[in-house]
Amino acid sequence: MSKTMHVNQLAKALTTTPDTVRYYTRIGLLRPRKDERNSYKCYSEEDKARLRFILCARQLDFSVEEIAAILAQTEQDDRLCPAVAELLDRKLEQAQQRLQQTILLKKQLRSALIDCQSGGREPTGKLLHEVITQFAEADLASP
Repeated sequence: MSKTMHVNQLAKALTTTPDTVRYYTRIGLLRPRKDERNSYKCYSEEDKARLRFILCARQLDFSVEEIAAILAQTEQDDRLCPAVAELLDRKLEQAQQRLQQTILLKKQLRSALIDCQSGGREPTGKLLHEVITQFAEADLASP
């Protein structure tokens, strides 16, 4: 018999919260078995791997709906799915946009830091506020 874990143990193993485990269980992305003796949910190593995938996908900015679709497609073996190609294309475009935003933010932060180091500006909250405001305005102006 494989090792099983309860909610708190699974959460701790993946450095997340029990509420996170419960949420993904409640929406059906995790499907633990119930212990007959006490009705506790018991998570397997497979559940742990699945939750690890979910958490990673969320960090990569996949929505819960997208993750559910990926998992459903995975369970259907290797059938061709045009929606997967569309998702890949969309995620690639989003990654490109985030990269451009990150590059812009890096330039603005570097410029502000150089101003502070050269004595041109004081490192105040107002300076940081201006940098973030400029970033937000540039982000809104981009297509």
